[in-house]
Amino acid sequence: MDLKRMGNQTVVFANPPVILASYSVVGPKEGQGPLKKTFSKVWNDQLHGEKSWEVAESKMLQEAMQGAIDQAGIPKEQIDFMLAGDLLNQIISSNFAARQMAIPFIGLYGACSTLALSMAIGSMLIDGGFARNVLVGVSSHHDTAERQYRLPTEQGAQRAMSAQWTVTGAGSLLLGKSGTGPRITSATIGRVVDYAESDVNNMGAAMAPGVADTILNHLHDLQRKPEDYDMIASGDLGAVGLALAGEVLKKSGLVMGTRFTDCGVMIFDASQDVHAGGSGCGCSAVVFAGNIIHRIKVGELRRVMLVGSGALHSPTSSLQGESIPGIGHAVVIQS
Repeated sequence: MDLKRMGNQTVVFANPPVILASYSVVGPKEGQGPLKKTFSKVWNDQLHGEKSWEVAESKMLQEAMQGAIDQAGIPKEQIDFMLAGDLLNQIISSNFAARQMAIPFIGLYGACSTLALSMAIGSMLIDGGFARNVLVGVSSHHDTAERQYRLPTEQGAQRAMSAQWTVTGAGSLLLGKSGTGPRITSATIGRVVDYAESDVNNMGAAMAPGVADTILNHLHDLQRKPEDYDMIASGDLGAVGLALAGEVLKKSGLVMGTRFTDCGVMIFDASQDVHAGGSGCGCSAVVFAGNIIHRIKVGELRRVMLVGSGALHSPTSSLQGESIPGIGHAVVIQS
């Protein structure tokens, strides 16, 4: 087992799991953005015929996970675990989706880092010999998140320029012990980092130090440089957090260059009035399951580091004056 660990925080997989299939479902705003052609399915509205935004989000996650299963063509009985998470209290979107999927379920919460965390743990289960196939999925919904964390959307409150737009989207991957597709070769589990940022409208600033810390430790553990990757994508710092993380890394001697990008920056364009960019569990999930996976498969990208970034706060902690701890989990995907 010791041979699979490198340095302080990184695990290198002896038998890298394969990403057998990916599927993404997004809302109408996301479907109008620059990545619109890379999503598997675009909803026409935020409710999709359901009675509430929360029910709609769970339905969206179910659609994404079933889509990945169908794409892979693997019987549900051969999927050993389902790993899923979302932003809502007690991860209800995932719990209720699991109720319908009838697969042994492990619920995870890493805020917006949940996809990368799920990929890391799913890969450990497969590489460790505990599973043949693992289904991972995450979701977020703009209206459910706004209602829980900030203000009801009906109120029409003015948003700060540093604020990000929670993505309405769900992404799913089916990981397998064998097969054809990109492989997950390593994972770096992040540490919680808190620089005392307390502004819930500036989550990028809260998450940036954690992402920078994970990137630094990953590169140190594997004795690599930023140039060893075609893309290092955070998910999701937004424009403010991406710039701050770049500054932190520069002070540590790393000049990231254009290879360092962010899923929250990629998913929307300036004309969509999202201020600092996208956020939410679904943001990195749909960007990775769509755009990034496609670019790996066609050979445009050969080695990618996805660094999921999470703001680990709650409405309760914020109202009590707590700061916002941040974390970053990294997975490396190779063609």
